[in-house]
Amino acid sequence: MKRILNLTVDESGDFGSYEKHSPYYLIAMVFHDTKNDIDTAVQLLDTQVANLGFKAHAIHTGPLIRREGVYKNLSIDERKKLLNALVHFNRRADVSYAVIGAEKNKLNDVIDLTSKLSKQIKIFTQKHISFFQQYDEINVYYDNGQIELTKLLTSTLSVLLPNISFHRAMPSDNKLFQLVDMYCSLELVAIKFDAKISSNSELEFFHNYRTFKKDYLKKIRYKRIL
Repeated sequence: MKRILNLTVDESGDFGSYEKHSPYYLIAMVFHDTKNDIDTAVQLLDTQVANLGFKAHAIHTGPLIRREGVYKNLSIDERKKLLNALVHFNRRADVSYAVIGAEKNKLNDVIDLTSKLSKQIKIFTQKHISFFQQYDEINVYYDNGQIELTKLLTSTLSVLLPNISFHRAMPSDNKLFQLVDMYCSLELVAIKFDAKISSNSELEFFHNYRTFKKDYLKKIRYKRIL
């Protein structure tokens, strides 16, 4: 049987110039070996989310923390229950993840940002090349949210991994998008706590770094590939 790796990608931030409210650009990648069944984990996530009043809903961690969109009328306890459903899905699903990124105020422009991210993807892939070479097929899933990232992924990974193909997919169609979105969001929160620039909504939701680390970061970091 063919060994197939699905790689789901999301980002936080944008390729525009530095803005105080968005000082970082992060790319998160979730790796799922398709021989590892996650159907039960998906069903349990769907059940938990439906029980919280969100049937057939894709959780978006950033707006959840900021109390935006469909989450604007929820209490902090209700929002934490939704995030905890994703944390439990993370525990049940046999996946791993990686995050790379850049601090935009240390870069001159989009060319600098693209170059830095490209180098990081290349270094990470080469470091773990034996892992990738186990697979006959590697499928990359991204929602094409930012054309710059689409171009970066295709130009960098295609050279390093000849058995790779790229697919557009939406969060509502792929539960791993919810995980990669959570990883990206929580890793950004960790960076902002470290830099002492947490937003009011992050402080309201997580209180402090110690609580955030205990309740969330430690529960996902054991799956991170460095």
